[in-house]
Amino acid sequence: MTCRLPLIAATLACAACTNADNSDQTNSINENTAPADEGEVALMSPSGEQVGSVAYLQEPSGMQLRISVEGLAPGVHAVHLHTTGSCKAPDFSSAGGHWNPMGKEHGRDNPDGAHLGDLANMNVGDDGTGAATYIVAGVTYAGVEPAFSDGDGTALVIHEAADDYVTDPTGDAGGRAACAVLAEPA
Repeated sequence: MTCRLPLIAATLACAACTNADNSDQTNSINENTAPADEGEVALMSPSGEQVGSVAYLQEPSGMQLRISVEGLAPGVHAVHLHTTGSCKAPDFSSAGGHWNPMGKEHGRDNPDGAHLGDLANMNVGDDGTGAATYIVAGVTYAGVEPAFSDGDGTALVIHEAADDYVTDPTGDAGGRAACAVLAEPA
């Protein structure tokens, strides 16, 4: 039996997200032995290169997402969950719009928001690397809704620019710089 107390304690300390350089963010979850509600998927660029990974883990409070990137443009980037579990190049438009099962407007600073898929911006250093951890509260991988593995799946998209946290429907975040399928369409 694996003890997850340190992970749970770290998750609670995390609250919603952190961009700190955390050494545990480089640890990967072994897909070969993981149940369906934990795993790790490749984060791909529009040109088909792997530019990082997204590890996901079901926690009591929701889904924990740990993103690690290498080779993205330096700066602040929006991170969003998108409606469809598809990342077709070159523009990842197959991922659809932001994941919004509650019918809200975009942005944590929007009085009528936010989409469930609106995550905090992530910082990418001058060397093109970055890491961020998010908790998507109340979400499951499968089963109880809202779930990543709903009828059309869910993708995680990193955008070219920062999210302004208010402009509906996209946060004025620019094009899609990287994409990972968290759950394929059911």
